[in-house]
This record gives sequence, C-alpha cells and structure tokens, in this order.
Amino acid sequence: MKNKKKIILIALLVVIVLVVVLLFVLNRLATNNEEIEQIVSLVDTQKELEKEFASEGYTIDNPNIIVNPYEISPLTALVIFETEDEVAPTVTIVGKDEHTTFTHEFESNTVHYLPIYGLYAGETNEVIIEFGDTKKNITIETEALPDDFILPTSVEADKSSLGNELYFFSPSSSGYTSAYDINGDVRWYLTINALWEINRLDNGHLLVSTERLVNSPYYMTGLYEMDLLGKIYKEISLEGGYHHDYFEMPNGNLLVASDDFYNDYGTVEDYIVEVDMNTGNIIKTWDLKDILNMEDGKSENWVEYDWFHNNSVWYDEATNSITLSGRHQDAVINIDYETGELNWIIGDSTNWSEEYQKYFFTPVGDDFEWQWSQHAAMITPEGYVFILDNGNNKSKIEEEYVPAEDSYTRGVMYKIDTDEMTIEQIWEYGKERGSEFYSPYISDVDYIDAGHYIVHSGGIVYVDGKNSNKPAGIGGADKLVSDTVELIDDEIVFEIVLPTNNYRVEKMSLYTDDEHYEKGEAKRIGSLGVTDVTEERFGFVLGTTDISEFDRDFSVTEEIDRIVVSGRYKQGEDVNILLYQNMNIKEYHVSVSKKPYTALCLDIFTEDETENGIVVNKFINSEGLKGKYSVYLKIDGVIYDTEKYVEF
Repeated sequence: MKNKKKIILIALLVVIVLVVVLLFVLNRLATNNEEIEQIVSLVDTQKELEKEFASEGYTIDNPNIIVNPYEISPLTALVIFETEDEVAPTVTIVGKDEHTTFTHEFESNTVHYLPIYGLYAGETNEVIIEFGDTKKNITIETEALPDDFILPTSVEADKSSLGNELYFFSPSSSGYTSAYDINGDVRWYLTINALWEINRLDNGHLLVSTERLVNSPYYMTGLYEMDLLGKIYKEISLEGGYHHDYFEMPNGNLLVASDDFYNDYGTVEDYIVEVDMNTGNIIKTWDLKDILNMEDGKSENWVEYDWFHNNSVWYDEATNSITLSGRHQDAVINIDYETGELNWIIGDSTNWSEEYQKYFFTPVGDDFEWQWSQHAAMITPEGYVFILDNGNNKSKIEEEYVPAEDSYTRGVMYKIDTDEMTIEQIWEYGKERGSEFYSPYISDVDYIDAGHYIVHSGGIVYVDGKNSNKPAGIGGADKLVSDTVELIDDEIVFEIVLPTNNYRVEKMSLYTDDEHYEKGEAKRIGSLGVTDVTEERFGFVLGTTDISEFDRDFSVTEEIDRIVVSGRYKQGEDVNILLYQNMNIKEYHVSVSKKPYTALCLDIFTEDETENGIVVNKFINSEGLKGKYSVYLKIDGVIYDTEKYVEF
C-alpha cells in the first residue's frame, strides 16, 4: 500500500514537473525576443546635447558658438564664454534696419551662456557683444530655409508706427511655427510640428504644443514650456490631450482646452481642465455637456460628436469667469469659474431651447451683427468681448445662408450689460474687405492696447477660383491665403499676406526683459493616463501568423511614455493589439474609423480607402504597465506575431 502511494506521489510530481516545463516552453514561445525601436524624446535629446555646451577655456575672443543648439530652432545660436570679472554683456543682432535689429543686455556673471535669436536664414549674420570697454564682432552662419518654407506674397508696414517686434504664426496644417519681422523676413522657426496657440508665459518662456498626437487628427499629448532656442524646461502631459487654446491664470495655473475621450457620448472638444504648472495635476474640470444642451443652437458645422467645438479659453479675473467659443453652436459662452454655471451667451438665439433664452443678450445701437463660427473670444481690459467672427452663412436658417463669395470675416468688439442683458457692437474690421478677407475656419484677433488690434483672417480658401465655406483639408482647396492686419486707431500700420492657412498670430518681442538661459534637465509633469483594456484574460498566445503576412504599413515604436502601433486597416475589420506577459493577455481594441478621431470629417471612406484601408495609430500608455510585454496584432481572429517586445 505504501509503495502504491509512493508511486502515485512520484507520478504526480512528474506530471507537475512536465506541466511546469511545458508552461515554461509555451511561455518562451509566446515571448518575443526583439525589443521595439525606441524613439528618443526631445527632452532626452537635449540632455545629451547639453553635455557639449562647455564654457571652460572659452573667452570673448574665442567663444564657443553653437548654432541651432537644440536642433529644432535653426535661426538661433548659443554663445558661451567666461570672464574673469562679473560683467553684463549686451548682444546686438544686426538687421537690415533699426526695426529689424535686436539688442538685449544680459544679467551680470562670469560664466556666460548668451542665447542669440533672430538670425537670418542662409546668411552670415553679424552679432555684436559688448561689456565694459570690450566690443566683439562675431559672425554666425545659418542654413537656408527648407524648400517647403512658405514666404509672404505681400508685406506693407508703416514703420513710423511700429517697433521691432515679430509676428509669430502657428500653422493649421502644412508649414512651420515661425516668426516674421516687419520686412517679412523669417527670423525664427521650429522644425517640430507645434500647433495651435503660441504665446509667452509670465516667466518669458514660450508655451507650444508637443509634436506628438494623443489622438488624430490634431489632439496633442500636451505642451512644452521652452525658450526660443528650443530648450525645453517642462513637458506637460494631459490624459485628454490639448487642442486649440490655453490660458495662464493669475495664480500660475493653466486652463487648457482638452478632451475626455472616454465619455459616454463619444464627444470631443467640450472639456476644459485646470492644470497645476508645478505638478501637472488636474485641479479642476468643466464638462460642457453638464452646462449646455448638445442639441441646441446647431450651425451647419454641427455634428453629434463635435457638437460644441470649443476653440478658445479665456479667464477674466474681474468676474472670476471663463469665456469659451463654441464654433458649432455659433455661441460665445461665459461660465462661473467656481460653480461652472452659465452666465451668458453671445450669439443668435435661433434653434436654442426656451430654457436658454434668458442667457442671450438683446442688441442695442446701430449696425449690429451677430458673430458666426467664431474663434479667439476674449475679454479686454475695458471689459469688452473681442471676437474673431468668421462669418459662416450668417444665419442658422439654411434658406437664409449667405454664400461664401458674398461673406466676410471680421474682428468685432461688443460691449455687454449683464444687468440689462443688452449688447452693443462698438468696433469692427473686415466687413469692408468683403470676400477676399473671408476665412471659414481658424483665425484670430489680438488686443495689444486700446485702439491697437490685430485681425488675422488665417483660413481663406479658394476652390476653382471661388471662395469656399470648407476648411482646406476638406474642400479640395487649390489656393490658400492668410491675411493678417494690424490697426492703430482704425489705420492699417502693418499687413502680411501668406499663401497658406495659419491658425493664430501673436505679436511678441524677440527677447523678454528678464531673458536668461539655464542648462539642466527638463521637468516632466502630468500624465497620459492608463489606456483602457478591452479584455484581459489568462492564457497563452498560440497559433500565430508571421507579421510579414500582414503587408499594410505595420510598425511598432516606443516613446518615453507609451508605444505607438500603426497599421493600415480596412473598414469593418476587427482589430486589436495584444500585450502578453507571463500567461496574462491584455487586449486593446483599435477603432478603424475616422469619426471617433476627427472633428472635421465624416466617417465616409473613399474608394481607395475602402480598397486599401486607412492608417490608424493606437497609443498604449506605459502608466499601469510594468515589465516585459510581447506585442501581437489580431485582425478578425487572426493573430500576427510581431516578434517584438516592449519593457516598461
């Protein structure tokens, strides 16, 4: 009996060992052995570059001159040297005249890192450095502009009314984030794809979008705080990404137009977040679906998933309120910062429910017009509401639509009385320009001082020689125009025309009063969040097909905080990405659809897209994942082995 028990025990042990060995073998078979290619981030790249930014041994007579030091801002340089005594160097970048020459005095020190901005492209630039009795002339050569760089077709400037500030443009699609002087010469640009607003924080640094998408077509992972050299001081990541606009609040926090991609309605561009700029934490959120009826105020551009289309954010300290611009409801709204309750709505009240009528204003005065499909709503220091009125259709009633060739875009300023709920139009520019100034999308207004404004009609589109109501990416445009006008007391003092479309324009000085440069590692704050897992199960990944059998532009790359899985998929295919680790399978669904990812296109496939599919990127964030994962592609039940792994 004892022998029989012993034999059974030994048999069980043998079975257990065999099972463990089998599981080990199967696990090894299911674990890929080639690591995914890693894309080095800009933050990590600059860390390596700064190792070469030496000052020791360099003097004013033999300075260390590094052109384009961070490799993304070609018309800049860093001049490095040491002096025995503390001195405050003054730098002069010599331009073509006094309005295009830039001078700045830096703080006193013995080790000098002098950022040089505003160099001309493809030229030998003269730069003068002075301190005490010392005057040193140096020359800095730059490369020519890229072949696809867009230059002005027309520039007119009343130099007697202008200083030497630059006009900073952000592209809407093609083109570069760039700055032009009053002669129309390019004096700064970035080689990364920085979209949306470009402006300065109170500390003098620029705040621009990252170059990475969190969702197509234009939702970015967040924002970079950087200087004009391209030196990044902070990267702010947001789970809902960033689009269109941000606003720096008096307390230093940031209001950002963001998204909640996982909301129950599947909507976009109706979510605002307040970000702590020290930690990246989300302090407060506003969901516009809790404030407005999604079905109200429909314009021609209204679609269910992009019902509001918020394109601007503005905080007014005097009223502790936030002003937002809903393009697809032709509505500028104002909400209470603390409660999120609606204060007022500017726009035509047609198609709005009875419950919202009390929030609309009654026009008073002469020559009043409402705004349509507007952008860039702000509150001026006088308390006026300043808006870029794109002017689409000029009615919510289809039978009364004004055609594009008879329309116009304008900057318009309203005076509102929130006690009497009246509104008066007190200023406008653009109507007199007619359809040549008509921009059916994007565009901007800027308040510089009382009576001193910029009106930027950045999205002028022509199809077959006629004005179009469609954005350039949708209507098959054959001619694009961006027309920017600066006015002082209703007189045009500057106008620049570009053969492209630009989102926004900001007029800014090249150097700030306290301009200074700091070496050191950038701070990463915020988070992209945990990517939703469609299904998680126990088991092995078996019966796989080699990825070479899938010949539709498939790739997997790794970034600092996620992996990017890209492929060309056909409409109707059931596509999933599998991450396998130690008998655990995480499955992530890939939506083969335009609709969830775009606020400008309908989910209609062309004949070519139907036959060959569309390229879709799936982003899987590293947060919540740890260790080594093998990557598989699953399409309609067929599992392709990528033979690659990622280690978080």
